[in-house]
Formats: sequence, structure tokens, C-alpha cells
Amino acid sequence: MKIFIETLGCPKNFNDSEFALGILERAGHKEAERAEDADLILVNTCGFINDAKKESIAKIFEMAEIAGENKILAISGCLSERYKDELYKEMPEVDIFIGVNDYDRLPALIEAAAKDKEGQKLSFRSEYCDFNEPSLRKIPENPYTATIKIAEGCNNICTYCIIPHIRGKYRSRKIEEITEEAKRLASSGTKELIIIAQDTTYYGMDIYGRLALPELLKELCKIDGIRWIRLMYCYEDKITDELIDTMASEEKICHYIDIPIQHSSDRILKAMNRKSTKTSIMSTISKLRAKMPDINIRTTLITGFPGETEEDFDELYNFVSEMKFERLGIFAYSREEGTPADKMKGHIRQDIKEKRRDSIMLMQTEISLSKNREKIGKTIEVIVDGKDDDGSYYGRSSYDAPEIDNAVLFTSEKELHEGDFINVKITDAFDYDLVGEAL
Repeated sequence: MKIFIETLGCPKNFNDSEFALGILERAGHKEAERAEDADLILVNTCGFINDAKKESIAKIFEMAEIAGENKILAISGCLSERYKDELYKEMPEVDIFIGVNDYDRLPALIEAAAKDKEGQKLSFRSEYCDFNEPSLRKIPENPYTATIKIAEGCNNICTYCIIPHIRGKYRSRKIEEITEEAKRLASSGTKELIIIAQDTTYYGMDIYGRLALPELLKELCKIDGIRWIRLMYCYEDKITDELIDTMASEEKICHYIDIPIQHSSDRILKAMNRKSTKTSIMSTISKLRAKMPDINIRTTLITGFPGETEEDFDELYNFVSEMKFERLGIFAYSREEGTPADKMKGHIRQDIKEKRRDSIMLMQTEISLSKNREKIGKTIEVIVDGKDDDGSYYGRSSYDAPEIDNAVLFTSEKELHEGDFINVKITDAFDYDLVGEAL
């Protein structure tokens, strides 16, 4: 049977889809390049915030039209896990519903659906998703940049977030299993390894009784072929001095870190059930920049959390102005049913939440432009991501994660390919992109 997988959401979802495809191919199925050519269409959904939910539902209906009566339609991922009862009742077009921990059951479900197209098939279990066998993952062609998931689930019960209820408790993979998968990726051509989990800094506490991310990173740095190792989803309260020292001393670890701090007001942080404080956040940022003066820090913030006053927002605005983050994403608070924040008092009008968000983003645009202009005249190493129709190239520095951060646009007299590393002299700068010439 030919399988087409449509993936929505974060890098963790794309990682799940690669494992799902590997499981299906081991069972004798093949990948289809287009939904129209497939016998089964799987939509791996996102259900984190309202916009993501709307996108997922629209995609399901789009794929249902393509599937018609002749193809099997399956949905998986966070939306499927979170709203399994509602979707089962409201979407008779879907033949298979599975949760985030059930991809290993897909072959059996497909076989059952092929025999009985009339009855809908469901599979949901609270905590499993044991993808610890690295050979299960289907590695894409030319995987010069690849994610590696070091854990599943989350133990941080942030009051605005539904993820722990969807993906279960935190479950670390063993260091040996992760390094085996990383070696397999490296042998297939991976040069940039992106470390992901719901909380990468909690890694190891459940199986080793200690924060073992530094230990894992040192093992990954030993793997031949890997040039860059990038850290995503790091919680500030678990960024230890040992982790900072490891980042500073290991040449392969990018001087880049993603820290979703969400706010700077202690009152709002407490309401969010975050373990950080404004003082601890500023201290950690200071330590990172002292050890690695060139580090680029990415963070995410939420405006309009229930009870956020003008004073709280002003504090956040001034905090961003003072910290001058190199990379920043900001979201207007999304009210999610089933979370403690949903039941809080003091919910804020949507237009006010968005106005606060836009105010900070306007300031961040100026910060980003200023920092980019400082790079004019300098030479930076860039990984090639592609070639435009006009013959110019685009890529990223070690300070930028794929899909979400800045790009480097450049010309080259030499023919280049995706995954090549090239030194680029920066000649111009925009709000979020750099322009240069390959040397």
C-alpha cells in the first residue's frame, strides 16, 4: 500500500512522522510523493493553540476530499489525541484515529481498515510511543539537517499548556539509543543535529536521577560527520553551569539556545506555574553571554495572559528592551480548554492581547535590524539550504534554526548544493535576513 503523510506543527511532529513512515515501510508499505497517488493518507495534526487547531481541521477536510471513498484516511498527532471523542463523532470521513503514542499500531490498523472500510478504527494509550529503536526512523533523502528527539512527554505543568495531558509524563531515551540514532543520521549525511524534546534540559532525571543533557551532548560531539549541534526547548530553571560550560567548550555545539521564558513579571510567571523568576532569567542570560559573547538567544513570550495588567506588560516591554534578544517569537495568549488558565479570572480582550504583542514585535524588529547591521563586513560560516530561481543561494548561520530564524541570502560563483558549508562575507542587512557574497 502507498502511504502519504501530511505533517503539521512543530519539529517534534515531523520527527514522529519519520518514525511512523519507517514503521510502515518495515511492514511492507511504500511512501507516495503525493496524496493523490496514495492508498492511505495520514494527517499528523497539531492541537497546541487555536490557530494550529483550525489549520489541522482544514487540512483533514482537504485530505478527505482527495481520499474520497477509495482511499483510507487516518489522523494522528496532538489534535487527534486531545479531541478523540469529538473528532470520532464529527468526522465520519476519517477511517483511523490514533494518538501520539500509537504509531507502532498503524500497520495493524491499516490492515483492519482495508478489510472493513465501514467501521472506524481507534487506538489511544496514555504513555508509550517507544521509538527507541533508531533503525525504525525513515531518514529523508539528503538529511543534512535533522532533529533527534531525546525524550517524550513533559512534567512541567504550565497553566496555559495542554501538552502534558496529550503526550504524558516525561520519558527520557537512553544515551546509547540516542547516540546510535545520531550515528545513523551522520552516516546518511546529517551535518546539523537539532536536539528536541518538550523540555530538553530535564533530560535524564527520570532514568538517571540527574540532569544528563551535558553528558549526552559530549557523547554526540564525538560522532564523526556532525558539524553543528543545536539546542531547542531549554527551560531556564534547568540551564546549569555544567550545561553552559559544555556549550562553551565543545566546538560542535552552536552558540545558540532556545529558551521559552514566556514572561518577565514574577506575578505572571507564578500564575503560569513557571519555575523561573525575572532575577533567575536575567542571571542565566548573563552567564550565557559571559561564557559565549557571540551567543544568540531565542525566546518566546506570551502577551495577555489572564490577569496581565498594564504594569505587567510594561515590565515585559522594558525587559525585552533591556535584554535585546537576538531571536524572539511572541504570541497573544490562546485560551485552551482543559488548562488551569482557562478557568482563571481576568481574561483579556483579544484586541488588547494582540496590540501588546505587536508593540513588542515592532521593538524587536528594530533590535534585530541593529544586530544584523553589526554583521556587515564580517565573514560567517553558512549552511546552504537551497537555490533561488535567479541563481542566488539561501542558507543559515550557526545562529539560526531552520524554518524559524533568519536566513542568509548570497551569491556564489561556485556551484553549491544543499548541506554544503560556505564562508559568506556579509554586505547588507535587513530586519531578519542578511545578504552576502560567498568567498
